[in-house]
Amino acid sequence: MTRKTHDIQVSHAGSLPRTPELFAANAARIAGEEGDFDAVLRDAIVDVVQRQRDAGVTIVGDGEYGKSMSSPFDFGAWWNYSFTRLGGLELDTDSTWLLNRRYSRPGHIETTGFAFRRDHQAFAEAYEDPGAGIFVGEAPQGFPIVTGELTYTGHEAVNRDVANLINALEATGTESGFITALSPGSLTRISNAYYDTDEEFVWAAAEALREEYLTITDAGLTLQIDDPSFAENFDQIEPEPAIEDYLAYTQKRVEALNWALRGIPEEQVRFHLCWGSWHGPHTTDIELRHIVKLLLTINASGYSFEAANARHEHEWTVWNDVKLPEGKVLIPGLVGHSTNVVEHPELVAQRLRHFTDAVGEANVIASTDCGLGGRIHPQIAWAKLEALAAGTALVNKAQKS
Repeated sequence: MTRKTHDIQVSHAGSLPRTPELFAANAARIAGEEGDFDAVLRDAIVDVVQRQRDAGVTIVGDGEYGKSMSSPFDFGAWWNYSFTRLGGLELDTDSTWLLNRRYSRPGHIETTGFAFRRDHQAFAEAYEDPGAGIFVGEAPQGFPIVTGELTYTGHEAVNRDVANLINALEATGTESGFITALSPGSLTRISNAYYDTDEEFVWAAAEALREEYLTITDAGLTLQIDDPSFAENFDQIEPEPAIEDYLAYTQKRVEALNWALRGIPEEQVRFHLCWGSWHGPHTTDIELRHIVKLLLTINASGYSFEAANARHEHEWTVWNDVKLPEGKVLIPGLVGHSTNVVEHPELVAQRLRHFTDAVGEANVIASTDCGLGGRIHPQIAWAKLEALAAGTALVNKAQKS
């Protein structure tokens, strides 16, 4: 995560639009049809790395192409890829737990699952009206339930991810890249029927996922920890918890993540949080100011977060009051995944200057709010990346004059 040039670098949050060829090859693979899926995937990753470079992205990823998407609009690939890489899970097609889990008693917090959000309850009429245009992703056919000891079984898949990105970096003359992996906190939003306590469950997830983290970083690549649950869990708790209770609950997950990252150089790790990718009002999101100090205790050198959407754009002011530790960088989203409007480069530049003025140009990397793949049309997604790079170029040009 160290700066290689004086220019502000450009990256993104991970997921990029898959190609029709990749969708077709993956469907054929699942159907057991003949074909060379590995070759199609390998070539697609070379192409997506080159396309990132052509768009002006300087810190590239594999687009999460090794994490299969069910359709061109799929909000869950960043998370559900893990289900095929872990032992101890069984598919629960009766996902009523997603709808019916409620709790809360003072000082005790437990998430309710993806189907319940307080934001949904507050805007029930809007969510139920197809004409409102609130897209929340496709409904799942079922979720895993933990019925045995969690183990990591995805060695072949993650090794393929690593090999494909390294191949693409070499083919395009790119120095380095990143691969995303799930956090223990986000994994443990699935149902648990094996571990006696929430804490046991989270630490077991950390130990299993560590194997994926090590494979990525041992290869010299940057690891991005994807953890929407860090902020998003707050909206899935009924009734709304006290801030101090939520922070205590989340701190356990941070401690488990830091344990999973033990021994891995911080400069090879960046952390991504968001408030959920669904296209809704988000009025029940927790504010950044409440979680920022806990965020900075995570053993990563960079922190990626939403800063472009209308609910959170104003929160850049937090960094006027919170000191960024030495050696850390901010990776704010300057273009969004929740609107089809392509941001003007001048707007991107204005948003970027908020952060560079607060923490210094050397401590900011321009990025996207969240993954663009599966959330907006590919043509719009790539236009947003080009606008992101163009806006960053304006700031870079100004700082040289």
